[in-house]
Amino acid sequence: MFKSFMMVSATALLIAGGAAAQGTGEELVYIQIEAQPSLTQAENALRGYAMSLEDVNGFSLGGGWYGIALGPYAADEAGPMMRQLRSNGLIPRDSYLSATSEYRDQFWPVGASLGAQMAVPVPDQPVEEALPDAPETATVTEAPAEPVIIEETPREARASEAALSRGEREMLQVALQWSGHYNAAIDGAFGRGTRAAMAGWQSSNGYETTGVLTTRQRAALLGQYNAVLEGLDMAPVSDTRAGISIQMPTGAVEFDHYEAPFAVYEPSGALAARVLLISQPGDRQTLSGLYEIMQTLEIVPLEGPRERRRDGFTLTGANDDIVSHTEATLRDGQIKGWTLIWPAGDEERRERVLGLMQTSFSTTGAVLDPAEVSDEGQAVDLVSGLQIRQPKATVSGFFVDAGGAVVTAADAVASCGRITLEDVYEASVTASDAALGVAVLRPETPLAPRAVAAFRGDTPRLKSEIAVAGYPFGGVLSAPTLTFGSLEDVKGLAGEAELERLALAAQPGDAGGPVLDAGGAVLGMLLPKPESDQTLPGDVAFAADAEALQAFLTRASVESRETRGEGAMAPEDLTATASDMTVKVSCWE
Repeated sequence: MFKSFMMVSATALLIAGGAAAQGTGEELVYIQIEAQPSLTQAENALRGYAMSLEDVNGFSLGGGWYGIALGPYAADEAGPMMRQLRSNGLIPRDSYLSATSEYRDQFWPVGASLGAQMAVPVPDQPVEEALPDAPETATVTEAPAEPVIIEETPREARASEAALSRGEREMLQVALQWSGHYNAAIDGAFGRGTRAAMAGWQSSNGYETTGVLTTRQRAALLGQYNAVLEGLDMAPVSDTRAGISIQMPTGAVEFDHYEAPFAVYEPSGALAARVLLISQPGDRQTLSGLYEIMQTLEIVPLEGPRERRRDGFTLTGANDDIVSHTEATLRDGQIKGWTLIWPAGDEERRERVLGLMQTSFSTTGAVLDPAEVSDEGQAVDLVSGLQIRQPKATVSGFFVDAGGAVVTAADAVASCGRITLEDVYEASVTASDAALGVAVLRPETPLAPRAVAAFRGDTPRLKSEIAVAGYPFGGVLSAPTLTFGSLEDVKGLAGEAELERLALAAQPGDAGGPVLDAGGAVLGMLLPKPESDQTLPGDVAFAADAEALQAFLTRASVESRETRGEGAMAPEDLTATASDMTVKVSCWE
């Protein structure tokens, strides 16, 4: 659609300028398409429209408002043209015809004068006629006629080229760069490099290589460049509540809801694209918090560059499914920005959409209310309605030396893309014993634990009270939970000397946690429930015992501490000791 209109517009440029209705006394009208409450917003919207439409004008309307209009056209031609543009989705559905007398000073294009306007010739176009007594949306569109293209000599091509604005000349350089023929600066100056690029493009596309593009060739080049955007309907969107104006792929996304600090635009069709507008009051601390929070969301994959500045940040993340790009800036006590989420493997379209969003982004003084969060958006695994990235498994572990080494269940960390301690610190497996079911993790940066395990060196009494510290609810709680039970045997069911049998109602998330006696000494590490054809009672659990653990740690060059059984601690002291040494271990894709 966009491409075909570009061809029609190009045809209009080929019609001799003398065809304009000047001095005939006929009534001239404009097609009023949009009004903006500030000059900055109007200029940004004008740039967007000027990329796909001809005859775009900007006027002062008075009262602080600025209008965007097409024309002027003869009154009998403007109506059919307006209906065609609306049908093609190139202008808003509420566009209307307006007399020239309704406009004041003209500020776009630069140097234009309202008093000097003359009718712009309207090219032959398919005209839609409204059905009798039917709503406006019910229309019939005739088949489009083939545009009449007039060939130009090199001299005529230079003459038509001279009439191009700087922006149009830069756009041609951008298109030549995209086609692979131009690699110099985008400056609108057609020097030797640009001429060589034009000749190269002409040669690649079967045209005579003159180094000067005719109007027809310019339209073909821009048509190639813009073909990738067909169906996306890139258009300016002004979100007045968020105070943001930006070009969006309106053919792929549509507004869904507000969930502070986001205005959420969800997919409107088969393309799984999403846009978030970011709008909230705040300062540098708020900006820093937003930067950290965004990186926990599923929509911001971990792999990709990050740039954090004093008054802004940029986040790019990619995985096998999506590519996500976020930009945010702090200015005058407001944080404004946006996120584009695009399907992986569609990089050419994504880069084009991204570039248009970057160049069109502008803001006003409006800002979303931070309290504007729906009931649906409030959950422990959501941030403003957006899903927090979740690990594929969460288990427990405990510190065994002063440098932050952690013991945990080997099976839980055997096939992780990455491992974190307390959701923050990256760690890796440095030693593992599959037979014993134990692994040692080392954080990438040394940690200083508040408490380190002291392994009990003497034999505990059977039926004595024990406790396991762990994360039985998958890390939903911010601190470890103690589960109490008793020591049933100092060997396994088959007589395994390295195991202890416990009477304990343990959960999968407790695996890897320390088994403590009443005095806080570590008797062993809780093992995951064994996979067996036999069904054991629900309160049967097993632990790798302290002696086997110490031997494993010695082989792994980890120096462990030892203690002897002591009297019972007060419950609150035992809880504090267990919490200080226990660690949440998360396994991620």
